[in-house]
Amino acid sequence: MKSARHLLRTALACCLLGTAALLPAGCSSEEGRTLVVLGPWTGEEARPFMETLKEIGRRTGQTYVYEGARSLQETLAAQLRTESPPDIAILNGLGELSEYAREGAAKPLEEDVAGSGLGPWAQRITLRNQQGEYRQHSYWVPVRVDLKSIVWSRPDDPRTVRNPRWCLGMASDATSGWPGTDWIEDLLLQKYGPAVYDQWATGDLPWTGEPVKRAWQAWRDLLVKDGPKAAENAISTQFEYLGGGLNGLLNTGRCTLEHQASFIRRHYADDVLPAPTRKFVPGLPDRRAYEVSGDMAAVFRPGAAAWELLEALASRPARAEWARLARPGERPFFSDGSTGSGQLSASTAAVQKLFRAADKVCFDASDAMPSTLRGAFQRAVLEFLQDPQDARLLDGLLRQLEAERLTQHRAGAFALEHLCGRLGD
Repeated sequence: MKSARHLLRTALACCLLGTAALLPAGCSSEEGRTLVVLGPWTGEEARPFMETLKEIGRRTGQTYVYEGARSLQETLAAQLRTESPPDIAILNGLGELSEYAREGAAKPLEEDVAGSGLGPWAQRITLRNQQGEYRQHSYWVPVRVDLKSIVWSRPDDPRTVRNPRWCLGMASDATSGWPGTDWIEDLLLQKYGPAVYDQWATGDLPWTGEPVKRAWQAWRDLLVKDGPKAAENAISTQFEYLGGGLNGLLNTGRCTLEHQASFIRRHYADDVLPAPTRKFVPGLPDRRAYEVSGDMAAVFRPGAAAWELLEALASRPARAEWARLARPGERPFFSDGSTGSGQLSASTAAVQKLFRAADKVCFDASDAMPSTLRGAFQRAVLEFLQDPQDARLLDGLLRQLEAERLTQHRAGAFALEHLCGRLGD
């Protein structure tokens, strides 16, 4: 049965347009139209979410279809060009979402839905309206999150202590290089703290300054320990896929430590567990600050049913259903660090413990940057890995990134004012 609020929204939306003879198809057919959700999950990973959509549909009376795409940004851009956007799109890039908000493609949340955003997940953006007035709005809600700033290993494997070697894979079907940007971001956060991280990620700290350069150099010092070819080989190594239907770099037998977000646990049994990055990188302070990422839902085709679905996706019943349907190693985490009820796998329980112990969580910096700077950052990582010990190469890359930062800063492309907060704030 539909909620009273949904029926009221539909009635108001249609009444405001005048007589029934003047109603557009989107309003007159709202009750029977199939809503489209575009998101990043495909294959078996998408199954629990699709089943959750069906359950939401049973409660709302609406029909939903899910479209998963690995090349999500390209797919959404193409749909917008042909004026056939999804009702809701789920993206992990706050930078892209901010751009869509500025263009008017992503719609501002209704106030009752905006309350679903917690901590650093769903900041308000200040944009100028058609009257030239500056107004603050929220444009997305978090539906799933992941913990970063962690290293995965087999603690009971003697090689983890005797012969530690880093797993390195930069290749990705969508955007290669991002596992390296994660490294730079995490090392900067751990070395200099959330305040400096915030300043850099939101465009107010030069790439050529000491904090950013020292983070790159710290990563270089880790890379050279694994031999002269380890960094270069990482450029063409997939970050998770091994071929032959196998996944997980720790399963190659050639490395013992993997710096990767909590989603990677889906490829491992419970002998592989996470620990904070500082445990494996010498010289880092005992700081309980973690980088995080998230999948955010935004409305691109507004209507009463779309707002109702967005609100439902962030609700406790939908979260509980999604967690119940997922495999033990794939249970989603939500914006408060929870992951549903019931028995947890050892790796999921370990991630949740780290979430709950965090003093601060900071959203992935490159995901929040303007898209051109994000792309330049990823390409710079791949160039850097060709020769990490070449100081002139690093200086040149940082100058290029600084030039792009200044260009985007002058254009007002940095829409977010902060990325760090506490869970539940």
